[in-house]
This record gives sequence, structure tokens and C-alpha cells, in this order.
Amino acid sequence: MARLVSLGSASKDVFLIDRDDFAEVEIDGKSFFSHLELGQKVDIDRVAFSTGGGATNAAVTFARFGHESTIISNIGNDSEGENVLKDLKKENVNTDFINIAKNRKTGYSTILLTPRGERTILTFRGASAHLQDLSPDCLAEFSHDWLYATTLRGDFATLETFFKKTKSFGGKVMFNPGKAELADKHAFIRLMHHMDALLLNKTEAQSIVHGETLTELLENLKKLTTIIIITDGPMGAIAHDGEKTFRIGLYEDVRVRDATGAGDAFGSGFLAAYASGETFKKSLHFAAANSTSVVTKIGAKAGILTGKEKLHPMLIQEIK
Repeated sequence: MARLVSLGSASKDVFLIDRDDFAEVEIDGKSFFSHLELGQKVDIDRVAFSTGGGATNAAVTFARFGHESTIISNIGNDSEGENVLKDLKKENVNTDFINIAKNRKTGYSTILLTPRGERTILTFRGASAHLQDLSPDCLAEFSHDWLYATTLRGDFATLETFFKKTKSFGGKVMFNPGKAELADKHAFIRLMHHMDALLLNKTEAQSIVHGETLTELLENLKKLTTIIIITDGPMGAIAHDGEKTFRIGLYEDVRVRDATGAGDAFGSGFLAAYASGETFKKSLHFAAANSTSVVTKIGAKAGILTGKEKLHPMLIQEIK
């Protein structure tokens, strides 16, 4: 098994589920919650608690797969931070390099779930908004094969130092960015030269390069780094391994209970399989299965697979 490091945010999540008040209404082609009136008290059908953040979600995928999984993140010195540590240790994730910021609060998200599993997330970033406090020097304390980075809210300087440090040790870098990184197109493209693998959804890809179809977007992105994966929700995904291109369908048409963490599950699922020596195609297969499993549960971790499950066949077709 490989040694994988996850870099990014950690948070405590609360999910609010309500069938009526969180029903959707369409206005000008966009979906909104329909019954959240100012000044009213809304009775919620169900509440669920979990821990989240891109780095913790990925770290758990790696650990369940059997890898040596380490996380680098920021939490506060509070009960929410204790919950994050407890969950990660239970999953056999190495938490030695989580920084406990004494004067900050742990990130906290309130997630409003619609009946069909879509959500609006109200996020207090807390300590996760200050990842510049983290030093890449900790990477010198252990060798690692891959760094899996999630959004640092546009902190390109910190990302670049971590990417360069990983490369200096002979490691590789995979990045699943957020909107803050993608908002600065030119800085992001410069950063891509330090990456070995990149995961984007279609809308994110369109913010970086021109293209209406997944194929057009991939053609423009693959000039900038080796491995590119572009997802498109129920339309599947497209991926390039540096030589071959594959079109990926849905693993399974399931009822989505919570779409939170679907991207994390796909990206970290791919790397979990790929770093273990699986083929690119089999790694995509596991990524799709892991993401599908996650959206059938509430919370980003409950549905994460272990790699020992028997997966049914799915459409993954090489594009000539």
C-alpha cells in the first residue's frame, strides 16, 4: 500500500432535512428553497451530525482502502475539533500533523438538504480559513507517495510550497480545487505545472479553458498536466491518463440522499485505487462506485467504500 497525505479543510457538519420547507421552486431556471420566510420558525424533520472537509473525507477513503493515510489541516481547540480528531483516529488516519489553533474555532457547516439530496451549505470556515499557518516542513518527517490537496481558499503560495516540497521528495500531486483557486485563472494555470493529476467538474473546467463539451475541455486541459478527470454529474465523466482518453458512464442510478462529498469521494477513490497499483480504468471504476455509494448516505463519510467490495460492471469506454 502507498503513503498518501491529504491537505485541506476539516469541519463539523450538521445536516437539516425537511420535506416541505426545503422543497424546491424554479425561478428563471434556477432552484431555490420555497418556504423559508423571514421571521418564521421552521420545524425540521430530521437532524444529522458528521465531520467533513475535503481533507478529512479523502483521508478516510485512503485509510479504508488500506493505505497509510496522513492528514494536514487546521482545527480549533474546541469540542468540534475533538470530534474531528476522534473520527479520524477511529478510521486509522494519522493526525499528528493537524494543527490545533488555540485562538480559532473549528470550521462548521450547516447543510440544508432538499428531498432529492441537493443542498445549500452555510459555512463558517474557522481555522480552515487560515491554512497558511501550516508548514510544508512537516513533509520532511515522513516520505509519501502522493499529496492529495483540496481547496485552500485561493492560497496559491501555500499550495505551491506544499506541491514543490512533495515533488522534491519524489512524490506526486493530485489537486481537487475550489472556486477560490479557479477564480484566478492565470495563477491556477501556473500552479497546474506542479500537478500530476487534476479533478474538476464541467463548470470548473469551463472557468479555466474554452469548451462546450467534455471532449473539448479535456483537449485544452491535457496540454497543462498529465492526468485530467472532468466530471459532469449524471452525465458521467471523461478522463485522460497522459496517453489514453476514457468516457465514463454512471456506476449506478441511485436515489441521492446527500450530494455532499461526491466530488471528494470520486477524486480520493480514484487515487486510492491508482496508488495501490490498479490500472487507470479500474481506478476510475472504483472512483465512480465510491462516489455513488457516498451519495446514498447522509454525510460525506458514511458511504465510503473499502476497495474490498465486489463491483458490478459499468461503462468505461476508451475514446480513439
